[in-house]
Amino acid sequence: MNTYRTPVVTRNTHSNVMGYLLWIFGFTGAHRFYYGKPVTGTIWFFTFGLLGIGWLIDLFLIPAMDREATLRFTPGPIEYSVAWLLLTFLGLLGVHRMYQGKWLSGLLYLVTGGLFFLGILYDFWTLNDQISVRNAQSR
Repeated sequence: MNTYRTPVVTRNTHSNVMGYLLWIFGFTGAHRFYYGKPVTGTIWFFTFGLLGIGWLIDLFLIPAMDREATLRFTPGPIEYSVAWLLLTFLGLLGVHRMYQGKWLSGLLYLVTGGLFFLGILYDFWTLNDQISVRNAQSR
């Protein structure tokens, strides 16, 4: 009887480098949204990273958040880091939605300023899940 097991290799969905870059703006909760923690991301946003204390603690928690995100979200052709960069810097133009293949809603964001900014807030809360579903469908 062979007791040797082939190790399961998981593809990293999120980047530590991206996490730390977003951590620089962490008092806004950007890194927490990126790692799929929208509730604490919102708390960080409204409390400036728990008055900076939570922000400093997160410096050491990013590797664990990265591992958790890798286990939680589905890898695939749509890269999480690219989508998050597009959302963060071009969200009002809908480019992050077009990158996912959602051309109609991307164009709608383009002409409405991200559906009057409410669509952008929705995407900050759900972008990881949106990408995970798209990646699962492409398998």
